[in-house]
Amino acid sequence: MPATPTSATRSADAPLGALDRFFEISRRGSTIGGEIRGGLVTFVTMAYIVILNPIILSGKADIAGNELAFSAVGAATALTAGVMTILFGLVTRLPFAFAAGLGINAFLAFSVIHEVTWPEAMALVMINGVIIVLLAATGLRKLIFDAVPVQLKLAITVAIGLFIAFIGFVNSGFVTATGSNSPPVGLGIGGSVASVPTLMFVLTLLVTGVLVARKVKGGMLIGLVGGTVVSVIVEAIWHLGSATDHPGGWSLTIPALTGSPVSIPDLSLLGAVDFGFDIGKVGIVALIMLVFTLVFSNFFDAMGTMTGLAKEAGLADEKGDFPRITSALVVEGVGAVVGGATSSSSATVFIESGSGIGEGARTGLANVVTGVVFLLAMFFTPLTSIVPTEVAAAALVIVGAMMMAQVKHIDLSDFSVLLPVFLTVSVMPMTYSIANGIGAGFISWVVVRSLSGKARQISPLLWVVAVGFLIYFARGPIQSLLGA
Repeated sequence: MPATPTSATRSADAPLGALDRFFEISRRGSTIGGEIRGGLVTFVTMAYIVILNPIILSGKADIAGNELAFSAVGAATALTAGVMTILFGLVTRLPFAFAAGLGINAFLAFSVIHEVTWPEAMALVMINGVIIVLLAATGLRKLIFDAVPVQLKLAITVAIGLFIAFIGFVNSGFVTATGSNSPPVGLGIGGSVASVPTLMFVLTLLVTGVLVARKVKGGMLIGLVGGTVVSVIVEAIWHLGSATDHPGGWSLTIPALTGSPVSIPDLSLLGAVDFGFDIGKVGIVALIMLVFTLVFSNFFDAMGTMTGLAKEAGLADEKGDFPRITSALVVEGVGAVVGGATSSSSATVFIESGSGIGEGARTGLANVVTGVVFLLAMFFTPLTSIVPTEVAAAALVIVGAMMMAQVKHIDLSDFSVLLPVFLTVSVMPMTYSIANGIGAGFISWVVVRSLSGKARQISPLLWVVAVGFLIYFARGPIQSLLGA
């Protein structure tokens, strides 16, 4: 006869049972340990954003000559990532971490601030977020999601896999721009892997690949930590420094701790937003086009990313839907509002979350872990910067390979399916934009399928979105014609 559990045992198990039920850990075939490991791996893979986002946003003078401070952007980036990642995990119970979107922050830094001030640019980001929240809350964003054919949803997953792998190759220095038209990119320096940091990428990639192939628990995390430790030793011996100062140095973060590991976060940018646009200077048409571009980039980048991550985590059904999808779409819009309010740019779902999923993350508990570490990172920025970009890049390539496997589920025997799928998969990494890849797929799907006698199989909403993408791709000439 089985022993009756004591009250002490029941009280000890109750919190874990409640945690399990809330996040559906056992139901999704995961464990608390797996979620913690996955959350840590996601953070380690994403930690570079605390350094990269300030590099992109700070030091750029807006139309009034004002700049954002590096330390303030870094603190705001970590704070926003932490808050939004935890919020998303608690509301949706999904393991999709948040941080400043790289496409949008670059658009702000290199385009928007030539038209408006930084506070006004962040106000535009907040307006973009409100629009996305309304689209999600009214169900229109879900309707658009449902209108996308399953073949394109799978193609988006594969494309994102290639995209993040390409990001990994570029960040590691394994693939570089040649500075010429033929070919535009090449292997390393002069067609050779010629730097120690890139060799660290190769070593971390191979070791992590072996660990994952052998199904070692924590293989991704072991590979990342191991690669970082070896990089610290390498830097201590050879003093490679930064690539900007020494050829062959580390591209973004140097794996060495100098000075105190603790710093007080500078949160001076919180609330630095200005909705008082000077219409006489910027023009209403220009403002509308800026918001349109932000909404389209934010909307479809996030949709594509969530589709790919849900599929990789085994949480999506045959149509590509995943649990609490409406809530996920609403919270993603909130990320843009919060990112604008903190002057860290729109916070959105990060494709690097796939590294945590590859480690076993299946629930929002992994997000809570990632978010808490991001909040701690505000105070430990020197420690965050120890993980070199080259080592983190290895995890991106591993995850890209995992996501590539979804191509086996696409029937490519019909060329009217093959061409849109091919364009989605190729345009996304080649143009360094999730939205561009999705747009190329949508437009080609509508045009090729309709002119192949399959127009009735296309959702009217997909036609509308395709036209929207045509405007998105032609926004430059449109602005010129309108005198914006």
